[in-house]
Amino acid sequence: MDYINAFWVGGLICALVQILMEKTKLMPGRIMVLLVCTGALLGAIGLYEPFQEFAGAGASVPLLGFGNTLMKGVKEAVDEQGFLGLFAGGFKAGAVGTAAALIFGYLASLIFSPKMKK
Repeated sequence: MDYINAFWVGGLICALVQILMEKTKLMPGRIMVLLVCTGALLGAIGLYEPFQEFAGAGASVPLLGFGNTLMKGVKEAVDEQGFLGLFAGGFKAGAVGTAAALIFGYLASLIFSPKMKK
């Protein structure tokens, strides 16, 4: 049942984002920021954890999950470091995912030799 919940929740998030892209004039970058901020907001008010428990990877993999990860990192860093944790926590929490994306993107560019669009 975990796989089914992850599939339909992740698909619903993607479908809602697609509808948002089609029906509004928002650019994709702004929609991505909206998703990250929504995930951070839901994490801050305590709604994202139960949602993630239910949906598993369907909730943790999209950009909503990245926003929640940033918020958890900020909360932990503020508890440990005080005010300076506001600035350090998000970077520390998101570092692994960001580094992995950069490394795997670079490796893919070596394997597939991308070309610039003309």
